[in-house]
Amino acid sequence: MVVDEWIDALSTDPVDQFRVWFEAARDAGLPEPEAAALATASADGTPSVRMVLVRRVDDRGFCFFTNRESRKADELEAAGRAALVFHWRPPLQQQVRVEGTVERLSDDESDSYFSTRDRGSRLGAWASPQSRPLRDRDELDRRLAEVTEKFTGIDEVPRPPFWGGYRIVPDAMEFWQGRPSRLHDRARYVRDRTVWSRERLGP
Repeated sequence: MVVDEWIDALSTDPVDQFRVWFEAARDAGLPEPEAAALATASADGTPSVRMVLVRRVDDRGFCFFTNRESRKADELEAAGRAALVFHWRPPLQQQVRVEGTVERLSDDESDSYFSTRDRGSRLGAWASPQSRPLRDRDELDRRLAEVTEKFTGIDEVPRPPFWGGYRIVPDAMEFWQGRPSRLHDRARYVRDRTVWSRERLGP
C-alpha cells in the first residue's frame, strides 16, 4: 500500500475538506475568504468569469446570489453547469476548484438570505439592471432614487422577483497547496453518484 501523507491527511469528503481550509482562511484574517471566481459559458461556448461571494456551503453544494436577468444567470440557466475557484493567498497558498451542475435555490432560501442584507443592498438589488447598458451613472442614480422613494416608510424591503440564489452541486473538486520550486501538491476528487474518489495530480 502506497503511503502519501498529504493525500491521506485530507478528508474523504471534499466538502468537509473545503470547510477545514475555509475556516483556516478565515482564521488567518484573509479578506473575504468567501470570494470566488465563477466561470460560465454562453450557448456558443464563449467563456465568461467574474467574482462572486459564496454565501453558504453545505452538503448540497455552494450557494451564491445574483440578479436572475444578468448575463451570468442566463449562462447558468442555459448550460446547467459552472465552475468556481477560491484562491487564498499567503500565508496559506491554497486554491480550491469546484465543478458541477447548477440548481436554482427556492424562493424561501432566497428570501431568507435577502432578509440578512442591509437596506442599501436591498434597494440596490431593485435599482440595478445588472449586465444591461446604462446611458450614464445618472441613470443608475435616478433608478436608486425611484426605488428609495417607492419603499419609503416600508421597514422590510422585499426581495425583487428577478433576484435569487443558485447552488453549484459539485461532481469534481480540486485542492491545491503551494510548495517551493512550484512542486505543489494537488488532489482531485470525482464523484460517481454518492461516492467520491480521490487522486494526486502532478503540479
